[in-house]
Amino acid sequence: MITAAQIRAARALLGVDQRSLAALAGLSLPTIQRMEASDGVIRSNVDSLMKIVAGLESAGIVLIGEGAASPGGGRGVRLARAP
Repeated sequence: MITAAQIRAARALLGVDQRSLAALAGLSLPTIQRMEASDGVIRSNVDSLMKIVAGLESAGIVLIGEGAASPGGGRGVRLARAP
């Protein structure tokens, strides 16, 4: 699962605005805005969630599970920019 805060943080890491993220993920701007306005875990259809994750990953964002080891060896990181 991904949270609104994680999407905003990923955008900040990438230095992109909502419109650019929407294009990257193949989603509409209102969908991105709605996702980021959510409180906590995003409630959306699975297809939209998969598109946002795929778009972030294609741009170099690595999403890892809670407590899982990051590619750099750290723990507890929820998202990171790929080296």
